[in-house]
Amino acid sequence: MTGRTEIDERFAAGTLDADVWVPAYLPAWSSRAEAAATWRVDEDGLTLSIPPEQGLWCADRHDPPLRVSAVQSANWSGPVGSTRAQQPFRDGLTVREEQPPLWGFTPHHGRIEVECRATLTPAAMFSAWMVGLEDEPDRCGEICIVEVFGDALEHGPDGPTAALGAGIHAFRDPRLREEFAAPRTAIDVTQDHVYAVDWRPGAVDVLVDGTVVRTLRQAPAYPLMLILGVFDFPAHPRAGEAGGAVPELTVRRVTGWTATDA
Repeated sequence: MTGRTEIDERFAAGTLDADVWVPAYLPAWSSRAEAAATWRVDEDGLTLSIPPEQGLWCADRHDPPLRVSAVQSANWSGPVGSTRAQQPFRDGLTVREEQPPLWGFTPHHGRIEVECRATLTPAAMFSAWMVGLEDEPDRCGEICIVEVFGDALEHGPDGPTAALGAGIHAFRDPRLREEFAAPRTAIDVTQDHVYAVDWRPGAVDVLVDGTVVRTLRQAPAYPLMLILGVFDFPAHPRAGEAGGAVPELTVRRVTGWTATDA
């Protein structure tokens, strides 16, 4: 299992690099077609969106109802009927469509930066995260680079703020512990910002626009893949406030390299 450990993706080719990106969200649990993202690549970069006609993701399996447009930098699964695939969202989940292995961008330590902006409704969110490939079930930990919910955006007298989430999700990795926070932060997520992590043995620095905002004294000790996505929750109490707005995440650039500053 080997993939590139460095990347400088500016989405300049007018399409997605099929050697790096899968434009579907965890497709083993449904299919590449049913989990397909709505996306485009143009002068702004990669835009992921959730138009009104986009269907539910894993409609008969995932509760609450969820719609997703995401790309991921690796993909694989066991055979149909097996439980071996990435990020199972409940116990006993089985593969519905076997996925051929793709190891696009799978670093093991380094600096990963995502330059992006988002337009969210109160029932939507966006996120960028690194997560284990689960070639072994306990190699599943996550480094969340950024996560923002639309219902946690505010605009006060001093300008826009967001509950800016980042941290570690242990999942089934016994070597990790939950360490996630979303502090109220003065930031306008509709404008381009660089969200980043500096990941090294036993520690992760979380950065926003080049400034370290948090240091985590733990880290996954195996290769991770990158997922970029925008999500919509149709059953959210504020879903009716969207007013026809389409949630979007525009990613201008993804960079990753092995050397760290610390």
